[in-house]
Amino acid sequence: MFGGVDVALGSLSFDITTRSLVMGILNRTPDSFFDQGSYWDFDAFLARAEVLVTEGADLLDVGGVKAGPGPEVSEQEELDRVLPAIEALRARFDLPLSVDTWRSKVAEEAFARGAVVGNDISGFADPEYLAVCARAGASVIATHIRLAPRVPDPEPEYDDMLAEVRGFLRQKAELALEAGIPRERIMLDDGLDLGKTEAQSLALLQTSDRLAALGFPTFLSASNKRFLGWVTGTAVEDRREVTCAAHSLGIALGCRVLRAHDVRSARRVADVMAAVLEHRLDESRL
Repeated sequence: MFGGVDVALGSLSFDITTRSLVMGILNRTPDSFFDQGSYWDFDAFLARAEVLVTEGADLLDVGGVKAGPGPEVSEQEELDRVLPAIEALRARFDLPLSVDTWRSKVAEEAFARGAVVGNDISGFADPEYLAVCARAGASVIATHIRLAPRVPDPEPEYDDMLAEVRGFLRQKAELALEAGIPRERIMLDDGLDLGKTEAQSLALLQTSDRLAALGFPTFLSASNKRFLGWVTGTAVEDRREVTCAAHSLGIALGCRVLRAHDVRSARRVADVMAAVLEHRLDESRL
C-alpha cells in the first residue's frame, strides 16, 4: 500500500497508510507568488493562521523568503521575519510547525523556538542543514531543484527527467539517514515547477507512485502551481478546483502530505480520499 509508513513530526506520529496530512502555508514575505504579501502585516498573518487551523491544518509551514527570483533577503532579515512568527504560533496553537528555509542557521533558530520540521527546497545545499536537523530531532523535507532557489531556470533540460529527479531524492534521503534522521522523519518532494517545465511537472505528478515506492513519506507541493495554470488556462487566483484535482491524484498515487494554501479544500479532499482508500462504503446501500 502506498504511504504505508508513519510520519513523525516532533513528538507526534501519524499513520499515513490511508490518511493524508494537510500543511497550511503561511508566508512571511511581501512578494509570494500566490498571496502577494496579503498577510505581511503581523496581525493579518496571525489571523490567517487562525483560519488555517480552523479549516483543519495538521501542521503549519512558515517561510520568510519566496522560492522564485526577487530582491535579496539576508539571513538576518529572514530570521527577523520567521522567528517572531514561530514564537507567536507556538504560543497560540498546539500543532507541529515547519520552517521553510534552506539556511541551517534559520532552521536552527526556528527549532529552538518550537519548529519541528525543516522544509528545504534547495535539496540540503547548506552542508550544515542535516546536522542541525538531526541535533534538534527535527523532521526534514527533501525537495528536488535543478539549480538553486531564487535562480531563474526557464528552460530546464534533463537526459531522463523522471530518473534524475527520483535519483536525486533517493540520494538526499540516504544523506539524511546517514546524518541520523530516522526514516519516518524524512519526506520527499518532487519539487513541481522548481527547475521543471509545465510538462515536466505534470509528468512528475502523474508518476507520483514511483516516488512513493521509495518508502518515505511523500510530500506534494502542487497548490496553485504554474503547471496547473498551463493545463487549464487559469490565473493563479483561480486554481482552487485544479489544485483539488492534483491533490486527489497525488493521494491516489501515494502522496501523503499536502502543502496547501486552501486548507479547507485540501482537508476535504484528504478526508474523502482516506474514506475511499479505507473502503468505508456502506455495502447495504449498493
